[in-house]
Amino acid sequence: MIRELICISCPMGCHLKVDVENKTVEGNTCKRGEIYGLNEVTNPVRVITSTVKVNNGELPVIPVKTTGPIGKGLNMECMEVLSKVNIEAPVKMGDIIISDVLGTGVDVVASRDIKAI
Repeated sequence: MIRELICISCPMGCHLKVDVENKTVEGNTCKRGEIYGLNEVTNPVRVITSTVKVNNGELPVIPVKTTGPIGKGLNMECMEVLSKVNIEAPVKMGDIIISDVLGTGVDVVASRDIKAI
């Protein structure tokens, strides 16, 4: 089975053809494309970015992101967990909001500072 993808590892946007059975990639201009193509068909992962609610802060929500990629199949479950989080201001960029989200070994951290009011 051949899967066609557009590589997102660099600005080139190479059109990849990944042979799933033979684990080969064509169309990449760099090694990153080969790695991306194989990973995308065997174990796709994503970095999650979202917001969580803040109590007593200068803003009602704060942007957050995972410190690394998590399995694509966990995206919606992760978003559901984040939708239930409500933190107290002040918050500093880099503060851990959720440690080891969904048992992935990846933390969710604040992406900016929020002052208390």
